[in-house]
Amino acid sequence: MIWLLQFLFSPLPTPALIGLITLGVMMFLWVANRPKPIMPPVDLNKQSIGIEGAARRSAILPDNKLLCYIYEDAKTLYEAFQRGLHASGNGPCLGYRKPKQPYQWLTYKQVSERAEYLGSGLLQKGCKSSPDQFVGIFAQNRPEVSTGEQPAHFIQRGPKAILTLSGETDLKIGTNLKYWVVWVSSAADLTTVICDKSERAQVLLDNCEQGKTPGLKTIILMDLFDNELKERGAKMGVEILLQQEVEELGKNNWQKPKPPKPEDLCIICFTSGTTGDPKGAMITHENVIADAAAYIRTIQGMCEITESDISISYLPLAHMFERVVQTVLYTSGAKVGFFQGDIKLLTDDMKALKPTLFPVVPRLLNRVYDKIQSGARGSLKKLLLAAAVAAKTAELKQGIIRNNSIWDKLIFKKVQETMGGQVRLVVTGAAPISPTVMIFLRAALGCQIFEAYGQTECAAGSTVSNPGDWTTGHVGAPLACNIIKLEDVEEMNYYSANNEGEVCIKGPNVFRGYLKDPEKTAEALDKDGWLHTGDIGKWMPNGTLKIIDRKKNIFKLAQGEYVAPERIENIYIRSSPVSQVFVHGESLRCSVVGIVIPDPETLEGFARKLGIKGSYEEICKNLEVKNAILEDMVKLGKEAGLKSFEQVKDIYIHPEALTIENGFLTPTLKAKRAELTKYFKPQIEDLYANIKE
Repeated sequence: MIWLLQFLFSPLPTPALIGLITLGVMMFLWVANRPKPIMPPVDLNKQSIGIEGAARRSAILPDNKLLCYIYEDAKTLYEAFQRGLHASGNGPCLGYRKPKQPYQWLTYKQVSERAEYLGSGLLQKGCKSSPDQFVGIFAQNRPEVSTGEQPAHFIQRGPKAILTLSGETDLKIGTNLKYWVVWVSSAADLTTVICDKSERAQVLLDNCEQGKTPGLKTIILMDLFDNELKERGAKMGVEILLQQEVEELGKNNWQKPKPPKPEDLCIICFTSGTTGDPKGAMITHENVIADAAAYIRTIQGMCEITESDISISYLPLAHMFERVVQTVLYTSGAKVGFFQGDIKLLTDDMKALKPTLFPVVPRLLNRVYDKIQSGARGSLKKLLLAAAVAAKTAELKQGIIRNNSIWDKLIFKKVQETMGGQVRLVVTGAAPISPTVMIFLRAALGCQIFEAYGQTECAAGSTVSNPGDWTTGHVGAPLACNIIKLEDVEEMNYYSANNEGEVCIKGPNVFRGYLKDPEKTAEALDKDGWLHTGDIGKWMPNGTLKIIDRKKNIFKLAQGEYVAPERIENIYIRSSPVSQVFVHGESLRCSVVGIVIPDPETLEGFARKLGIKGSYEEICKNLEVKNAILEDMVKLGKEAGLKSFEQVKDIYIHPEALTIENGFLTPTLKAKRAELTKYFKPQIEDLYANIKE
């Protein structure tokens, strides 16, 4: 009391008192704004349950009956969209924007009507209402792609959307893209393809001219085109139309929708083709709905999706991950905003859109992590950042997730605002993410970050982390739509008795097989309906799954040791100057080597610490820089427990990024290892020549 009176009547508080007052205010705000802890949907120490046949199911399920749908009125994509129309009250559905402009929106009814008109127009143009009729989609993410695919959901057993390729390919159309287009077109007997730009139509006509796509009859373009293109097509018997024309034709010849059944195909999604020809995964309505329903069930009651939610669409639509996310949003009457088409403008798009749901791949999260870390220059900033992460992580362990703490206001507000400032759910998949990055970003972003695992053949997801689970190093528990078992892989010493083995999935989300490829289908699906993923998993004590190896992408070195390059690459990618890594080994060699693509944003600073200056290209050629990068990678490898034979012995620095456009990445952003090995053969041989084995 005496201290308080002295303080109140003191003419000027001392610096010490100011510090105490500030600290007191901070502590008050910290406690006052703290939300209630999240209540997980399951016991986090027992997230999956063992069942007959050495398989495990989600603990969310009350029994062994797998989830096929969650809403009675949403058992197909058609029904899911109609449910969203009613749930939103015909609210905004698909958003798009022009440079430096706000987002414009199409309502659910507008999208529904345009899809019906396009479907009717396709039928008028000769497409048949048949399970053997496919319509190709050759475009980047945009609203017209969604309206172009929707007719498959509106016309029973009618034209099925078939994804060829998406991405910014029109600037660098190479042999890889042409091969892909030709292969997919012939595999699906495509007569009609919907494109976004004239450049893609030119690719189709080039191949048609060479007799490689003889069945092609119609190209529908989203963008305006000139008469020269139309005349060129006419000479080859290919009619070129504007999508708006086809919709108008359908409007004048409207046919009542005949909704599909759950067992009908909804899309043929062509997989990576990393080791050979692309494979057309036949995905049914039930597959997608089951996967989306299982995710909705996981977050139901804690952070469920509503009509006020918004997602940003930028991941390639060749990715089933993106499609399931969109299905979740449509089912709930939420909104999907499309990026402008340039990944460099993604931050600008997010600031304008203010998404609440952010589907993402680890590579992008790694860049966010690196930017925050590189921005913390100086001992004081690093100390504050570490304190902020520690404080937020301590709350996460108590189930408290928020972005309104004093640490958010002081430290993390800027990075949160780069994503629009409204993100409350992040879902990451497609590749492993470092536990360090996951822990850091859960604290920095102040929102739920779920890690999922799966593949195209199970409609994207088969596991996902549960709300409230702050632990890392695993990919969550089985989704409620599938069961998972681990099968022995004797040649790699993985046995199910040790809770290790190849991940096998079974449930209503598992695909029907590969289009016109019974041999590959038999390799993926066994006689009992189990999907063999080729990934090696391990059951954790809490019932979650950890991916520890890869069965397919492994090679044996001369001394007989097996090496899983993807695991090594995911460790090396944590090196600050490294953007991408390709690890290579051969059966006649005793060691592995690597191709490294530096990060242009961090390489200059890395070189400056070594006393080296110059352009990006000059730094890439600098031997001292190369050796420093190699040293940093090996250090990370040791910390992660890599064995000596798993560590790269030498690296080559390549200045150009590996992309979909130059043929080194698949549409799902996986490395095309065969193409990389062939392209970098001279450099690989030089690296081995300089290694003393």
